[in-house]
Amino acid sequence: MKKRLKFWSVLAMTAALSGPALAEGETAETVVATVNGVNITLGHMIALRETLPPEYQQLPDDVLFKGIYNQLIQQEVLAQSVGELGPRVVVTLDNDKRGLVSGIAIENIVAAAVTDEALQAAYDARFKDAAPQTEYNASHILVATQEEADAIKAELAGGADFAEIAKAKSTDTGSGANGGDLGWFGLGMMVKPFEDAVVAAKVGEVSGPIQTDFGFHLILVRETRVAEKPTLDQLRDELAAEVENAAINAKIEELTKGATVTRDGEGLDPALLKNSALID
Repeated sequence: MKKRLKFWSVLAMTAALSGPALAEGETAETVVATVNGVNITLGHMIALRETLPPEYQQLPDDVLFKGIYNQLIQQEVLAQSVGELGPRVVVTLDNDKRGLVSGIAIENIVAAAVTDEALQAAYDARFKDAAPQTEYNASHILVATQEEADAIKAELAGGADFAEIAKAKSTDTGSGANGGDLGWFGLGMMVKPFEDAVVAAKVGEVSGPIQTDFGFHLILVRETRVAEKPTLDQLRDELAAEVENAAINAKIEELTKGATVTRDGEGLDPALLKNSALID
């Protein structure tokens, strides 16, 4: 594995030294050092600081300044000693630059797209034609065979307590311990045969047995209610993600249509990706 300068080791060498005082009016282009005519600027130092872990960023300014200052000089000295860069380094630098700059483009797209107005529009579009949704509060008893389910249903018809039987006989240990209680749920949260039976059931009556992949269910719908529509704030992150993705995809499509793009690699053997020797 290639060795790199460790930032903490530079700090260890320079912790006792103080950084230079800067005059007012310094800019990102202010040259702080040169190595064989190559400039290192205050902007380089600031950018490096922003990439450091939080524990380093909290160090005293003088220690951090000197550490970054020496690290950049040492890195430049080492970089110049390499000479001509090999294909692996060249393409890696190209990819890093491409990734960084395209990330900036995405940030700009998102910043322009995700507004309060856009979120409200996305929220309104989602619920504009949405019909009121029903939620169900139900309990069930799950057993392995229909014979067991039929026998239990006969017990219930004779006055046995649903919750007590669920505790004693249901193989769904999660709900069984709570008397078979499944709590409130809406459509799409249960497997289809179970959901269909719940929707068709009369409140207060035991339905089933209903077979699913889990076994045979006896279902007791205790009550229903109209689900409250979630607020915009509750859906803000979800809506923001939708707006972001739509804006990014639209911009990529727009830019791609306006660009001259050739796809000469589409006929290549995909296995070439594994040929690392090509960039050695």
